[in-house]
Amino acid sequence: MFLPHMNHLTLEQTFFSQVLPKTVRLFDDMMYELTSQARELSSQNLEIQSTLRNILQTMVQLLGALTGCVQHVCATQESVILENIHSLPSSILHVIKSTFVHCKNSESVYSGRLHLVADLLQALFKEAYSLQKQLMELLDMVCMNPLIDEHDDILNMVVVIHSLLDICSVISSMDHAFHANTWKFIIKQSLKHQSVIKSQLKHKDIITSLCEDILFSFHSCLRLAEQMIQSDAQDNADYRLFQKTLKLCRFFANSLLHYTKEFLPLLSDSCCTLHQLYLQIHSKFPPSLYAAGISKVQQEEIAGTFLVTLSPLISQLLTFQPFVDVVLDSKLELPCELQFPQCLLLVVIMDELSSRSEDVQALWCTESQVSEATARVSLLKAIFSSFEQCSGELSLPVHLQGVKSKGQAEVAITLYQHVCIHLCTFIASLHPSLFPELVIHLAFLNNCINNCMKIGFSFYHRYGTAELCAHHVTIMAHLIKSCPGECYQLTNLSILLRRLFFFMAPPQQVEFIQKFPPKETENLLLWQYISFQALPAELRKQTALEVSRAAIAWCMKWLGSNRTLEELESLNTVLSALLAVCNSSGEALDMGQQMAIKEVGSQLSILLNVKLVIGQPYVQQTLSLLLPLLGFFIQALDPQLISQVITLQTSLLKLEPPDHVRLAFLDFLSSLGKLFIPQTIQDRILPSLSSVFASLLADRNWLLEQHSLEAFTQFAEGTTHEEIVPQCLSSEETKEKVVSFLEKTGFVDETTAARVERIKQEKGTFWEPFAEVIQEETKMSSLQPCVKRARHELPSEDEYRSTLQAAIAALEAIELLLQKSPPPDWLLMEMETLQQRIDKLKRQNYHTLI
Repeated sequence: MFLPHMNHLTLEQTFFSQVLPKTVRLFDDMMYELTSQARELSSQNLEIQSTLRNILQTMVQLLGALTGCVQHVCATQESVILENIHSLPSSILHVIKSTFVHCKNSESVYSGRLHLVADLLQALFKEAYSLQKQLMELLDMVCMNPLIDEHDDILNMVVVIHSLLDICSVISSMDHAFHANTWKFIIKQSLKHQSVIKSQLKHKDIITSLCEDILFSFHSCLRLAEQMIQSDAQDNADYRLFQKTLKLCRFFANSLLHYTKEFLPLLSDSCCTLHQLYLQIHSKFPPSLYAAGISKVQQEEIAGTFLVTLSPLISQLLTFQPFVDVVLDSKLELPCELQFPQCLLLVVIMDELSSRSEDVQALWCTESQVSEATARVSLLKAIFSSFEQCSGELSLPVHLQGVKSKGQAEVAITLYQHVCIHLCTFIASLHPSLFPELVIHLAFLNNCINNCMKIGFSFYHRYGTAELCAHHVTIMAHLIKSCPGECYQLTNLSILLRRLFFFMAPPQQVEFIQKFPPKETENLLLWQYISFQALPAELRKQTALEVSRAAIAWCMKWLGSNRTLEELESLNTVLSALLAVCNSSGEALDMGQQMAIKEVGSQLSILLNVKLVIGQPYVQQTLSLLLPLLGFFIQALDPQLISQVITLQTSLLKLEPPDHVRLAFLDFLSSLGKLFIPQTIQDRILPSLSSVFASLLADRNWLLEQHSLEAFTQFAEGTTHEEIVPQCLSSEETKEKVVSFLEKTGFVDETTAARVERIKQEKGTFWEPFAEVIQEETKMSSLQPCVKRARHELPSEDEYRSTLQAAIAALEAIELLLQKSPPPDWLLMEMETLQQRIDKLKRQNYHTLI
């Protein structure tokens, strides 16, 4: 009523600054009274009902009066200086937010009595809606001169934008259209006054809120899509709501792209949020193992409407170093569900980099120490590491959109194919300055050692020359020889050495043999890992003979020596090399060589006993190598030796040996199916044999169970001693298990959903402990060898002498006691036991013998 009669240039000083603070306090008081008395509201309590309705009616009128104030300013001014009305926006936004919060919480505030005031609450919401809409029209008229540093104006506009941001978080689930319009206004005003307010805006808050709204809308889309799976109709209410929500996703994605493009230099602390947004979205979308179960039609709609809109975000961020640092952080630890999206992101980045300048490629492809606590790895290293973490997606396998070829339809491809194709394309497009042989070599070698060989192996298969392959095989050979002991890197290197040896040309293979001659015992460490099938026939025969001669000579020398435990590691290496010869080139050995290997195996087997095997891990490995080696010559073995081996197995099974020892039992047992056991020793062998098979078939370990069934089947099909077969089936459960295995029945068909769930559980189970090992090992420099194991020092002469002197002193003390009094009855028996131990030590000649 007063406004028309006042000078619009002095409204702030004469009216708004005086009246609006009191108005806000009045409104807050009414809101407090409303919420505090709402619990007493009931249809019987007419007084409270009347009081609350009067308060709500007054609040509606107050909002209407504020709307009139805004309309008056809009009508009297073509452009608005914010300083002239600064109390108006801040007061109105406070009232609007308070109103929306009350309406949002009305069900809990009024509980079951909401219907008594629902009409006035609806009117209050509409009035607040209208007031905010009118205020946004007013704010759209605000002018800020970038050439004039009006500090108060800048702060006022920043406060307005962040107040609207707070309102967005309140109304996001109340009115989607209103929510979107509010965001549109926030983005518009931020860009309109960008040059003035860009350094004052809290960009991280805006980006975080926008990303949260994107994820909320996206998850709503997925929920609606899941609900529609059971419905064939596409014109129902759910589908229409799905389309509206999908459009909202697209709107938010466009808003994020627009804001990111304009304020990118100021978004360094938002890169982690943007990175997580990409990962979270793709973790819930097919083909992720953790994706929602939605139809192919809805997948295509979401991809074509929303994901395609969001995809340019990565292109915008590609040149922004803080984003590079976040994505390639050397200490990046992601939960299982985000590991696959990270791999997809890195592939997208590789594709983007193919057309970028040398500087941009260098930014992603070179390692850097960002700070004392943070380092950035190269993109290649990140790809290898990420691919390694996608074990579940590789084993399922998941399928991704393929590459279209001329004249051919697009086909789905596995993750392995997807990464290989894009990686090879990326490497081929790298700037020459970023493609030195050493860099590629180191990236690949690090990949090999760190448990992920497939991608690098594919790269060599596509691009490597015979010389390059031979060069790396040589390096791997030296690394294997320098490894101080068992570790997973050694396992990976040995597997890769075996694979790449097949790709070496015969001249390079000859050079390798010359560099690492198999006749030298120290090189048997390498030849145990190489398949002789990779060599041409004549070279295979020659090399196999040299390996076997060197190994046999070493074993015979060892058997004729003191045979100390310290030499068992070398013995196992030699046996492993002999086993490699028999596995891949047994036909290359002449009869003499075969008999020599059999003789060595027989002599070694005689030395083994239960106590040694259970107490010494190296002896367990010796037994695990000897059993399959003896299996190759089962027809020529002495029946007494076979009986001794089976008896040893029977005794060991009672003491629960490690799984790898029991698996070795099966290699030997399955070979017995080829053998006719003489009548004279059947009574000693067959009962023990049936006992061993019965024990292994009843094992609950699924891996042992499977191998036991296979070994028993092979034995049963080949043996002439048919009477033993039913004796091995010690229980009805074992019988049913064997019958089901033979008939291939009893298997439960696993649904796709069940298989995905199983793989997710396996991935979580396997990755967590492995990640801990990786984390521990990365603390050490990847280019430094592991610390060698401490050498087991032999007792010194002084230790022997001091121990012996202690024993002599104890005997002298007993002599003194005997001089003072008669001995107790038990002393003579203990002295005899002591004498026996002394005699035993004399026989051992102070050596530990096998």
